[in-house]
Amino acid sequence: MEVNQVEKVNLLDFDRQGLREFFAQLGEKPYRAEQVMKWIYHHLEDNFENMTDVGKALRAKLEASCYIGPPKTMFDKGAADGTHKWLLGMDGGNAVEAVYIPEPTRGTLCVSSQVGCGLNCQFCSTATQGFNRNLATSEIIGQMWVAAKYLGNITHQNRRITNVVMMGMGEPLLNFDNVVKAMSLMRDDLGFGLASKRVTLSTAGLVPMIDKLSETIDVSLAVSLHAANDELRTELVPLNKRYPIADLVAACQRWIARKPRTSITFEYTLMKGVNDQPEHARQLIKFMRRLPTCKVNLIPFNPFPGTRFERSDMEVIRAFQTQLLNANILTMLRRTRGDDIDAACGQLKGQVLDRTRRQAEFQKRLAEDAAHAA
Repeated sequence: MEVNQVEKVNLLDFDRQGLREFFAQLGEKPYRAEQVMKWIYHHLEDNFENMTDVGKALRAKLEASCYIGPPKTMFDKGAADGTHKWLLGMDGGNAVEAVYIPEPTRGTLCVSSQVGCGLNCQFCSTATQGFNRNLATSEIIGQMWVAAKYLGNITHQNRRITNVVMMGMGEPLLNFDNVVKAMSLMRDDLGFGLASKRVTLSTAGLVPMIDKLSETIDVSLAVSLHAANDELRTELVPLNKRYPIADLVAACQRWIARKPRTSITFEYTLMKGVNDQPEHARQLIKFMRRLPTCKVNLIPFNPFPGTRFERSDMEVIRAFQTQLLNANILTMLRRTRGDDIDAACGQLKGQVLDRTRRQAEFQKRLAEDAAHAA
């Protein structure tokens, strides 16, 4: 009897150990799992019949019990600067976005971890969409699989994707287990084979999970800071009320103590008249003094419909950066990429069947603002 695909197991949900255990349940040797894993991630093959060094009997067994199911591409779009965005369909009308950013010396893929986001950061377009659910491991690593297939990425040969950042839709540390499994596949030599420093997780500051992450997997860490005083940061990043700056600094210091050769990147989105003044730079310098090996990534705010924030003027951004550099704080200014296709930092929206009412509240506020302006 043919097995319905709903009952089959998606092999993209397994890291190497999980795949070995699954093959053992099928009565197969562990090395068979590794053969198939190479087909999935090195050759980007999703048809068992094309796995030529796998015996016919095993191929038939795999066909009957499992499948290789990346997310379906609903549409993809390229920007004038070479940035590429995919809208990837999930279940029940949900969809997430993934973005590829090519540069002369590297290619970075920005990957989502949740449908929407449970946090309510005030300057982020994803936040206005509300939250539906966590993504499965297959839906996270599947974003990289889809992008790699599109780009002609060949692991260990033609590496178009050299870096992955968990900076798309969602808070990765609220989907810890699935994100860690996906990142292990990004790093595994039988997976996409990326070095630890080339896989970065970005968090709004879930302090206990930062500690857990440092003990679980070797990847790079980025923290969405955006303000270096508690009052302003709580307004911009409400999670700060639960885990204030002192707790965040302590967690970052523990991370550095466990990984002394690594650095943490602090992301700081500059918004006009909100967090871009000289006193804000002084507060950030004081913050960074407690983490002297770390660096700052300044991000010009990327507008989206209905936001009350504006991008800081370029001369203000340059002055802010200069103030940090003069204090010997390693500071980079992120060039805005893909904003003509809404693929820039903070602009990802996807399609979210909101379970939080935040989307409805945002639309209500937009309507009220429009009524007042009329």
